[in-house]
Formats: sequence, structure tokens, C-alpha cells
Amino acid sequence: MTPQMKVNYYVVPWLLFGVDLLVILTSVYLSVRVTRYFGQLAFISQAWCVLLPILHVAAILMQDLYRGRRLFYDVARKLFKATCYTMVAGLIFDFVLHFGTLPTSRLFVFTYWTLSLLGLLAGRYVMQRVLRRLGVWQNRVIIIGAGKTAEQFIHAFYGNYYIVGFIEDRKDKPLLKQYPWLGGFDDIERVLQANPVHEVIIAAPGLPRDRLVGIFYRVQPYVRKTSLIPDLFGIPIANVKTERSLDDHLLVLKTTNSLQRRTNRCLKRAFDLVAGSIIAVCIAPILVATAIAIKLDSPGPVFYNAERIGKNLRRRGLPTFTCYKFRSMYVNADEILRDYLAAHPEAAAEWREFQKLRGDDPRVTRVGRFIRKYSIDELPQIFNVLRGNMSLVGPRPYLPREREKIGDYYHVICMTTPGITGLWQVSGRNDIAFDGRLQLDAWYVRNWSLWQDITLLVRTIGVVLGQKGAY
Repeated sequence: MTPQMKVNYYVVPWLLFGVDLLVILTSVYLSVRVTRYFGQLAFISQAWCVLLPILHVAAILMQDLYRGRRLFYDVARKLFKATCYTMVAGLIFDFVLHFGTLPTSRLFVFTYWTLSLLGLLAGRYVMQRVLRRLGVWQNRVIIIGAGKTAEQFIHAFYGNYYIVGFIEDRKDKPLLKQYPWLGGFDDIERVLQANPVHEVIIAAPGLPRDRLVGIFYRVQPYVRKTSLIPDLFGIPIANVKTERSLDDHLLVLKTTNSLQRRTNRCLKRAFDLVAGSIIAVCIAPILVATAIAIKLDSPGPVFYNAERIGKNLRRRGLPTFTCYKFRSMYVNADEILRDYLAAHPEAAAEWREFQKLRGDDPRVTRVGRFIRKYSIDELPQIFNVLRGNMSLVGPRPYLPREREKIGDYYHVICMTTPGITGLWQVSGRNDIAFDGRLQLDAWYVRNWSLWQDITLLVRTIGVVLGQKGAY
């Protein structure tokens, strides 16, 4: 084992544990101070201050957050679960053991939950950034196969792995211009002996089955972990479960359509109503100010209400609804666009690909440019959310005239209501071609989860403030 591998596997986990414990103890202390400030200290038993750190550390350990490297999205999800489990377990202990004569302060419970979760997320985010920059928070791996599958793997998990090199028969693969070529498939044993790693990733799904099995068994004696990437492109895998036969000869992959379950649809709707109501109250001053600015800037109505494709409720015809937006264009926008595209062929080509003019759009008013830049024009859609024909997070609300371009994606995308934001919004917005948006929307629907909705909402804030892909 190299010195860097020893640091990764022995020093870093203890360092992360120390940071987490410091955050937890600080959260307990601050929660007590807040509760004391509001005169509720009598409602806190000292047992809570001892039990919470123990339960929280145990919950984090159960989520396996001190071994291996994960994307921050996955870390955040597991920390959220660990914090919720901690509070539930603490309340159960309090109910069974009766820590005090008075009920536990709800202020203390809520303050600790909030501070500990935010603190743990911030601590992990900073530590991962620092450790990766130092080059000590990455799995050293050797990848067998340097084709498209390997390229997708590196793109998806960039930063989590240090690529020692590739084992590949063909030395002309594009990846081998960026990473070392260690040898061919016949050199596996020699390469692994010369380059000790804990994990080998087999990314060659195109190999014949017998040869793939042979490579798998040749690799195993030299590493702790052997990972195999199968060819499952296009299949929703976020909720995949496995089932195997008793003799280990057959593996069954089971996927679930989350949004087909009534409980999940109700959960998504409840989240939209609760979060949407809070957001509507918070943005009310912005809505009023924007309406006044639009009215003063150019003649015409404040709102632009257009038909959009909605959720397909298995009825005949195209399911449409009225989508609310602030007007950001002149009232004769269609005429302006027709004349502009006729005079500018390059703009016409851009319009055909993106259905947007990403540069100077002559249809947009002065106030319209500003509200589009920060997506303020879409804020009235919060009323669509409260009415139920839109969601906070979902596929893009497509125009009826785009039905033919949507093609086979239509039936998947229309399984749920369109969203104010979505995976397409945080992945480039208008910089993504039309077909790319369709793929992202279909992936979202097939792999829906409430945690994903919460994450996309948070990520949207950064995207909007960064003005990425806003036109």
C-alpha cells in the first residue's frame, strides 16, 4: 500500500469523524443557548446533551459515510437521513425512559436538527473540496476498457477517483491521450502487481461473456474490490433492486416506476402545497414590484398566459393548461420574430436547434431582459403549482407545437406535471439542445424521489444567481 493510500484509508476517515463530532457538539451547545435565551431551558434534560452526540455519530456510521468516496449529492442525502433518524431515536428514548418531568422543548429539537444538518453538510462540503484539492480524497483505480462506457464513468464520477491508468488492447482510444496506458488485457496480472490499487473497474460491456468472466476472476486476487459496469444505458436505475438465485448463477435487476405509486404522487403533491405556499408568501413583494415595472416599461398586459402541455390523464387529445408568466416581450412578438429570422439565417438555424434566441432577442423588452436573466418571469407559475397543474420540480412545460418534436419521450414526460424548475434547469438551461432537454426530463421522471426534488430546488438557486444559460 502506497503512503497516499494509507492516508486515504486510515487518516482521512478519522479526520472526517473529528469534524462531524465537532459540528454535533457545537450544535448541542448552540441549541441549549438558543433554548435558554427563549426561557425554555427547564424543558431540556441533561440526558439529551449526552445521548444526541452518541445517536448522531451512530446514525452517520450506519450510513457508511467514513469509507469510500461519494458524490456530495449522495453524502447530503445520507446526512439528511442520519439526522432525521437521530431525532426520531432521541424522541423514542425520551418517551420510553422519561428524561425529565416536563415535555422536551420543541424549540431545542428543531434548533438542533437544523443546526446539525446544516453544519454537517457545510463541514463535509468544505472537507471534500480541500481533500480533493490536496489529492488525498480519491480512490486510486485502474480501469479495464477505454471506450464510451469508461468515458461516461469518468464524466459522472469526476473527482471521486484518481485514474492510475487503463488496461486496453487498442492503444488508439481517445481516453489514452489523457491517461496512461498500462497494458493490454493479457497483461492484467503484471499491471496489477506493478500498480497496487484497492479497486479495479471493468468498463468493457462489449466483451464476450466468457472473456468478461475470465477477466473478472483474474482481477479478484489482486484487489479488495472489483466493480463491473454493465450496459444499461437508457434504463432507469436510481431505484434498482437486485434479486439472486441461491446458486448465484442468476441476477435479476428490478426497477420501479416511483410516480406510478399513489403514495409517491400524494407525497409530491403535499410537498408542492407546503413548500409552494411558503414560497408564494416570500416572493409576494417581488411579484408586485415586477408587475408595476412591466406596466411602466411597455404597453400591454402584465402577464403572458400561454398554453403548455401538461400531465397526461389518459384522456383523448393533447392535455394542455394555461401557464402563467410575466410578460417579457412586446405584444407583437410573433411578427417581430418572423421578420428577424427572415433577415438573419444564422438566428433561424439557432432557433431550429434550441427553440430559443440565445443572443440579442429583438422581441424582449428592457424589463423583460432583466426578469429573464434571473428567471423572475417564471415566478407567477407558483400559482400553477398551487392549482395543481404544475409542480415545483418536474419536466419542462413544453409548447403544444413542440408535440411532434418530443416524439417517443412524450408518454414518459407527461406521466407527471411539468415543473417551474427541473433537471434541465440546473444542467445548462438554454445551453442544452432540445433533444438533450428531453433526455434529462425523461430521466427525471423515471428516477423521481422527494430528495431529488429538494436537491434540484436548492441547486436552482445557484444556477439562477449564476445566470448560467439564461437568455
